[in-house]
Amino acid sequence: MDTQRLVALIVFSFSSLLLWDAWQKHNAPKQTAPQAQSQLAAPDKTQAGASALPTPSTSLTPPAPAKQGAEAARAVPGSSVATEANAGAVVVRTDTLEVEIGRKGGDIQRVTLLKHFAATDRSKPLTLMQPKSGHYFVTQTGLLGGLPNHNSMWTTTAERFEMRPGEGALEVRLRHAGQADAAVEKVYRFKPGSYVVEMVQEIRNASDAVITPSAYFQFLRDGNPPEGEAAQNNPMTGVATFTGPAVYTNEKKFVKVSFSDVEKGKQDHPVKATDGWLALVQHYFVSAWLPKPNVEREYFTRKVSDNLYGAGIIQSAGSIAPGQSATIPMSLYLGPQNQDTLKALAPGLDLVVDYGWLTILAAPLFWVLQFIHGFVGNWGWSIVLLTILIKAVFYPLNQKAGMSMAHMKAVAPRIQQLQQRYGDDRAKLNQAMMELYRTEKINPLGGCLPILIQIPVFIALYWVLLAAVELRHAPWAGWITDLSVPDPYYILPLVMAVSMFVQTKLNPPPPDPVQAKIMLFMPLIFSIFFFFFPAGLVLYWTVQNLIGIAQQWWINKVVEKQTNQKNAGKR
Repeated sequence: MDTQRLVALIVFSFSSLLLWDAWQKHNAPKQTAPQAQSQLAAPDKTQAGASALPTPSTSLTPPAPAKQGAEAARAVPGSSVATEANAGAVVVRTDTLEVEIGRKGGDIQRVTLLKHFAATDRSKPLTLMQPKSGHYFVTQTGLLGGLPNHNSMWTTTAERFEMRPGEGALEVRLRHAGQADAAVEKVYRFKPGSYVVEMVQEIRNASDAVITPSAYFQFLRDGNPPEGEAAQNNPMTGVATFTGPAVYTNEKKFVKVSFSDVEKGKQDHPVKATDGWLALVQHYFVSAWLPKPNVEREYFTRKVSDNLYGAGIIQSAGSIAPGQSATIPMSLYLGPQNQDTLKALAPGLDLVVDYGWLTILAAPLFWVLQFIHGFVGNWGWSIVLLTILIKAVFYPLNQKAGMSMAHMKAVAPRIQQLQQRYGDDRAKLNQAMMELYRTEKINPLGGCLPILIQIPVFIALYWVLLAAVELRHAPWAGWITDLSVPDPYYILPLVMAVSMFVQTKLNPPPPDPVQAKIMLFMPLIFSIFFFFFPAGLVLYWTVQNLIGIAQQWWINKVVEKQTNQKNAGKR
């Protein structure tokens, strides 16, 4: 019995410490790069401009120029707007996005996700990109080789573009305002219900010689956590999971690149490829450049200045003869880490959803949870039903363990007699207890296996609740308005503590008085840990305890009846 208690205590304690350590590492506000003094400083505008121009490390094989059909842009009525450095941005609004495109650079400078709330204020939509001090994150695109880039000035036909209900697409066309060897236009296309922006750089050779321009598509951001993520509803820790670039190719698959590695020049990701994508990952959301397949491209990540980093793609437009045109298309995803959507967009893009080292278990667990949600429509009740399903799957093991615990409780008076008989002679006491277990056919370790098996499920569900954007701000009932953060009133952890206490009383008491006292305090100790875990995780464990209580109570009654009948037969 001592061995069983010790093993169960060690397993549960170690697992809880692992979870606590993971929660601290993934959620504690931390600096992602060594420049502590520059963390709150806004990037210098000069450095963010001219110095941020990327340079290809090698020449790219020019692809065959693609033909681009001309489409007439329909804008909200307005006159042609001259581009000035201090002029207002062009605003584009769809049913999912509100995007601001800077007139200088012709690039997306601000992105608001209209169907997702800010981390700490649900009255405001979430801002994914913005040129803000302390949370600087923008896109930069252009051409290399002296052609128009993100420092150039652009014109458009209106100050605001808005998608009308029932409209199939919205196009925003910007023209380079200056003189150059090439006439360049940037075209953005938006579709209803989509977080994908189709971008095309159209180039017409206006010179007398062949040109071979290359286009770059870059994210520029500081190394700070996303706004609001370090100050969520957790009084001890914030929510600041991995933030940084990620590169995917068929050769090396999914490679995350930390800002600290970029700072040290130790990033290890593929450079040249004809497949894959590059993304800037943050908690629950992702921004990704998605090139067309089978086109040679170059991936780069680099330090631009103190606490300012660039990550992007360079792609050749091929050779363009005088008077001829070419296009360089690129898809840009700006939205939530919805796994089904990401999987359909590009191979491996769903890997940005980080389930940690238990992905092999967490991924199918989320699939089942999502399947249940399709019927009940509430993530909290989906967790309850998932818990019942898991308990049903493990019922044979739990039944066997429960029978072992019930039999041990039934022989507890005989063990107390052995303790009184042998006193402090531990060797004879253990020998007598083992003989009793053999006689009664009791396995003292029979209750440990279900614990060992269920702990990985518990940790995997923790990662699901931490990573799945579907559960962000997902309510259950009453005071639980967000299953992905701790219970604001600590009611669920207290209910869980009570359920653990009841379970303790249903199990046989440890023979050692010190152990008995420790086991009584264990529910209180572990409830403190659970104060800071997501409410959905506490809900899972509480429901599991309640089911376990009902099952163990019934088993105890059955074994007690069998024991009484057996003892009556001996008289």
